[in-house]
Amino acid sequence: MLTVVESLAQFTAQTRYEDLPQEVVREAKRLLVDSIGCALGGLSHPKGAIGVQYANTLGPGAPGQQATIIGTGERVSAVGAAFANGELINALDFDAVLPPGHVSPYVIPCALAAGESAQASGRNLIRAVAISHEMTNRIGRALDSLRDTKDGKASPPAVMGFSSTVFGAAAAVGVMKGHSREVVANALGIAGSISPVNSQWSWSVHMPTATVKYGLAGAVTQAAMAAASLAELGHTGDIQMLDDGEHGYRRMIGSTRWSPERITPGLGTEWLFIAEQVYKMYPHCRILAGPLDVLRDIVESNDIKPSEIEGIKAWVEGFVMEPLWLNRKIENPTQAQFSMSHGLSVGAHLIPPGKAWQSPEVVFDPSILALMEKIEFEVHPDYAKLLAGHSASRPTRIEVRARGHSFVGEKRFPKGGPSPDPATTVTNDELGAKFERNAAGVLSARTTASVLDQLWNLEKIEDIGRFMATLAK
Repeated sequence: MLTVVESLAQFTAQTRYEDLPQEVVREAKRLLVDSIGCALGGLSHPKGAIGVQYANTLGPGAPGQQATIIGTGERVSAVGAAFANGELINALDFDAVLPPGHVSPYVIPCALAAGESAQASGRNLIRAVAISHEMTNRIGRALDSLRDTKDGKASPPAVMGFSSTVFGAAAAVGVMKGHSREVVANALGIAGSISPVNSQWSWSVHMPTATVKYGLAGAVTQAAMAAASLAELGHTGDIQMLDDGEHGYRRMIGSTRWSPERITPGLGTEWLFIAEQVYKMYPHCRILAGPLDVLRDIVESNDIKPSEIEGIKAWVEGFVMEPLWLNRKIENPTQAQFSMSHGLSVGAHLIPPGKAWQSPEVVFDPSILALMEKIEFEVHPDYAKLLAGHSASRPTRIEVRARGHSFVGEKRFPKGGPSPDPATTVTNDELGAKFERNAAGVLSARTTASVLDQLWNLEKIEDIGRFMATLAK
């Protein structure tokens, strides 16, 4: 009988491009459009810039082991490129989310770097993106969830983070380099053994908030790249770590829940991740998507000027009443990404969502900082009940007091992903427009159009290295 690691390795090695349902191929392309666009936007953010600088300190890499940093044209070691691209994708916190949380910035950079150095095809890149997201989502289902509830109240885990993405990232390398089932199994076992810690809650409650956020994407990519290379060279990994709840991986990363029976059923025939894949329409923590949708609608439809606003009250998700999200002292753009009062203030100013939200001119705008002090929060009374009714629920209520009147709006499902409300699904055109906003000032309009065309037709690309070379002016 195969262990969970061996089953995941078999899934990785045996799944062919022809085995992928069309909706999975489509979603993989959408993830690449979104992620590469976010990376281009991330070049203007300090976190992204530092990632690029650090990648350059790792050196140019050996011949045949180089890859491209998105948007710069610079070729460095494949490990360095994966680090930089992970940090770039996640810099604006504009990247897609999938349970257990952020996945794309941890796994896609590994696929791009390994694939470029191996001169892999666009079809293999699609396979790698699909397999890594499916694997990560399934492992995430077996672990604690950030949005758990108990007795009608939010009950987030004591230890949380996205370190489990290291398995999908290592698998992505295996796909791009054509590793055998045995090599992939050892890579997954090694990846679990050197997985970074889950540091999200420490970061969430310690002030001032650190700019490393919930864990560096670059750190996970480095662990995954190392694991895949070590397995290729002959190291063996612990292939039992995902079966053993007492001494295995869940113990290593502090999860209280471990349901490995949720990982392998239907693996290879049922693709679960596409039903939970969400795209962010704002460069801000996803918890503010619903409140921003409602607030911007109220302000725009009633032509309310920021100077007219006497106060804003937001009813929000239960687990976010923590220092990270309640913070009103903004010292850098990363802190602004998670401060609910700052995000709502930017939203009330109707600044188009994009990388400009993280620019110093917006982050430290006196009008935005002043409005922050007029915003208050309360836990939505039906949050737990509505979440239990449908996992896509992010109920919100917004009240804007202006001109002596009260303007109120409510919403259960924010824009971004699948839900009972068809309007929440993001279209290809909307993802393309988001890409264009992120690419502005980095790529020419002509290059942007060419890159988008190549991504939407990725299965026709024979060598993704040539494609990566186009991701610069």
